Amino acid sequence: MKRLLPHPLLTPMLALVWLLLNNSVAPGQIVLGLLLGWAIPVFTLPFWPEQVRIRHPRTLLRFAGVVLFDILVANLKVAWLILVRGRHLRPAFVVVSLDVRHDLAISALANTICLTPGTVSARLSEDRKSLLVHALDADDHAELVATIKSRYEAPLKEIFEC
Repeated sequence: MKRLLPHPLLTPMLALVWLLLNNSVAPGQIVLGLLLGWAIPVFTLPFWPEQVRIRHPRTLLRFAGVVLFDILVANLKVAWLILVRGRHLRPAFVVVSLDVRHDLAISALANTICLTPGTVSARLSEDRKSLLVHALDADDHAELVATIKSRYEAPLKEIFEC
């Protein structure tokens, strides 16, 4: 069964992404999306270093909701910053020490930070214990680090490592 459907959660997610990219729910697009959602995990299976285990699916759903909400809020905040405070921004680089050790959790954290407008993951340290993050406007570096750790890293640690 694992050979036929190696990543059961990834298949519907890829199909959904396909439908969103095509902006269509036509029957042909649904079939093609499901076909791609099945084929991509099957053909990329040798490149996955280990089987991904989601330890707490409800936490994953809550995390997705938090990220989507934060993306929406950050878009509005960045627009306001640029339109109102354009010349008075306080860009900064901050170092976030990492508690997560799972490769997929680190990758998800870095990508989540990049998806949230106004922040970008810039560099992962060689020992994989810290992440350099650039913020468009950060007056309180400690607050930014605390927000990243509590809203993103803590749920990812629960999802992938507990």
